[in-house]
Amino acid sequence: MNSVHDTGCAGAVGELSAFRQELYRCLPRRADAVFDVVDAVLCADGPVRSLPELSLVGEHRRGHGSVYAALDRGRIDIARLRRALVSVPLPRAADGRLVLAVDITSWLRPEAHTCPQRILCHTYGRAKNTHHMIPGWPYSVVCALESGRSSWIAPLDAVRLTPGDEAAAVTADQLRTVIGNLIEAGHWRGGDPNIWIVADAGYDAPRLAFLLADLPVAVLGRMRSDRVLRRRGTRMAARDDRTPTEARRRVRLRRSRDLG
Repeated sequence: MNSVHDTGCAGAVGELSAFRQELYRCLPRRADAVFDVVDAVLCADGPVRSLPELSLVGEHRRGHGSVYAALDRGRIDIARLRRALVSVPLPRAADGRLVLAVDITSWLRPEAHTCPQRILCHTYGRAKNTHHMIPGWPYSVVCALESGRSSWIAPLDAVRLTPGDEAAAVTADQLRTVIGNLIEAGHWRGGDPNIWIVADAGYDAPRLAFLLADLPVAVLGRMRSDRVLRRRGTRMAARDDRTPTEARRRVRLRRSRDLG
């Protein structure tokens, strides 16, 4: 592990060292304590279930009291952190374009009755028709993807949804900030291919495209299998019991998988 004060490194190690230094500058209060907590979370063997146990991770160089101090009194410059996340080389598609995926992941807190602004989060069960609504905190996450079958992504932003928020509006504002930072960092210039925004079936893709119409993006949304599309109907000959006008008004509906 590189020290945050190491300089002069080259290649990928140098990029990691530069990012760690910039991450340290994003911590205006209790920087050392917060930075040790970040290292401990990243290097822990599994999910963090206890703060005192987190202080026992080898990368955490302080006592367990500093963990509580970091979480209680530490501060993070969110705007600067967002710029730092896009300052590093990002994965791209095979044609060189940027592909951003948006999704909502929930931090379920069913027993945390005193936690504010919990929302009923939709969760998928293991069996058929076993979906549940569990109280928790949903987060809208934006990541950069690469081509091929890979689980490696570059997380760029995360925003927590509060009661009354509209997912499409929050995601649009979030993407506007991320794309602005990407353009400022030089990841997109005039003449480059449009940035793809990939969304799941739970998003309102047409509304998302409308809210981002002034940006160099193309929205790709997955459709539910039970959705149908309407297109111009074929011209049909009039029958004795139907006038030509009624025949022209006829519209054929087909399932999306049947449309070419």
